[in-house]
Amino acid sequence: MKFLCVLCVLCGLVSSARAIDREAFTFTKYDLQIHLEPDQQRLGARGKITLRNDSSQPQKTAVLQVSSSLAWRSIKVDGKAVQFVSQPYASDIDHTGALSEAIVTLPAEVKPKESVEIEIGYEGTITQDATRLTQIGVPEDIAKHTSWDQISPSFTAVRGAGYVAWYPIATESADFSEGNSMFQVADRWRAREAESAFRANIAVSSATGEMPESLICTPGAPGFMEALGRAQRVSAECLWAQLGTITPTFVMANYLDQSKPPFLLFALRGHEAGAASYTNARESASKFVSEWFGQPTAAIAIADLADSNAAPFESGTLLLASMAGEDMKLAEINLVHELVHAAFASPRPWIHEGLAHFAEAMYREQKQDGREAALDFLNLHRTTFVEAEKDHAASPQKTLGQPLATTFDESYYRSKAGYVWWMLRDMIGEDALKQAIRNYRAADDKDPKYVEQLIMAAGKRDLGWFFDDWVYQDRGLPDFHVLATHPWKGAKETQIVTVTIENLGDAGAEVPFTIRFPGGAISRRIEVRAKSTATTRVEVPGAAVEVVVNDGSVPESDLTNNVFKITEP
Repeated sequence: MKFLCVLCVLCGLVSSARAIDREAFTFTKYDLQIHLEPDQQRLGARGKITLRNDSSQPQKTAVLQVSSSLAWRSIKVDGKAVQFVSQPYASDIDHTGALSEAIVTLPAEVKPKESVEIEIGYEGTITQDATRLTQIGVPEDIAKHTSWDQISPSFTAVRGAGYVAWYPIATESADFSEGNSMFQVADRWRAREAESAFRANIAVSSATGEMPESLICTPGAPGFMEALGRAQRVSAECLWAQLGTITPTFVMANYLDQSKPPFLLFALRGHEAGAASYTNARESASKFVSEWFGQPTAAIAIADLADSNAAPFESGTLLLASMAGEDMKLAEINLVHELVHAAFASPRPWIHEGLAHFAEAMYREQKQDGREAALDFLNLHRTTFVEAEKDHAASPQKTLGQPLATTFDESYYRSKAGYVWWMLRDMIGEDALKQAIRNYRAADDKDPKYVEQLIMAAGKRDLGWFFDDWVYQDRGLPDFHVLATHPWKGAKETQIVTVTIENLGDAGAEVPFTIRFPGGAISRRIEVRAKSTATTRVEVPGAAVEVVVNDGSVPESDLTNNVFKITEP
């Protein structure tokens, strides 16, 4: 009879799981103790999490999810064990392609906006796993360079939700094979957890005495190595007052510590030349960033990856990137990005990350290989958000938009935002934009229009239409083409060319265009609002042969219609 009662309870919990709201709760606080056993590739966790009911209904059930390679051991509320059912849950938000989900029956309903503190315990292994990529057809030798997370005796690096759920989360299923499902789920999670506080004390101990020399998570946070009899213990406190766009990450290896605080540099043996590229790039990158954003006030850390082909990863002011190669230009660009974060902070992702990407492009232009190379650099990041904008445009209700002011989609707040800052510089000038950035104060940024007001005051130009199209709304992208030209003979050997440019898109922009003639070219700029035309006249010292609209500085939905050939009348 007792067995039947237990079975009925479990069946009831599983049945209710089909109707539960997995995203009802926001995890507002993490306080975790993490113990690593590299020889066994194991992670054990104990601690407390605080959940706030952000739904409109009282909640009696909470969902806790960790990687499918981890298992739930203990869940308590007010010091008492609570009933929970653990089950696998398919989701590509973890590198295994699945989660270990605990469906928890709370001792009392949690009303909207009320919170509950839960004590938790879970453990298991974290090994390199590219399942979620290989199951959608990505070749394994390519997938492993993206999914490099693992705990191992020689090298450990583990990223958080979106890669490895090594701390509890709660999301709906994310599937790489279903369009943007994976990114939409991950973006919702980031948005919900943006103001969450996260603390994890991570420790690793060994009875053999073979220990990693460095354990890194939060740049500048103290790390400790201590003797415990014949054993040793290395620990570090990972602490973020607010997660924002940060993905809690830790890395551990026998690094050569080449740090000069606040610039922390950790290289693997054999990669000394690559590490030297960062050391040599520091002065130039620091000077450039200081001129625009002020002196860095926070520590940055750059740590080597064991896989020389591994995709780099950034979280806050921690950059994980392979130093196997010696590339001075890449080192400078990477340093610029991290130093911007150390010097300038904003609670708004499109400002915080967008300016860092913009600074990379500027450095490419001004300190390396010129404007064309900078535009090529921006274009490398263009494809992801252009495809997303096409999906938005194709939607009858146009419900897929991602306004920069509110988005937590990386392709928008990093790549598209980088373009927006580049366009703003082209429109108001470098000096005016520098002034606006210097006047920015994160504590004063309480209104989405705060930065717009700073930029318009510095540039002495009304840009409300631009911010509405590109920041406050997602109106897609412009689509420019030359509608008509009318050349006629001017004084002496000159020609006057009237150019009419049409914007077929739903977002306006100020776009450059170039008139080419034998022996040269003349470039001008023109503002063309959405679904509109604009006309201007240009004096050309020769016979114009073609007009090219857009040099790549404005992202467009269609770049195939930008050249207009001028034929003799």
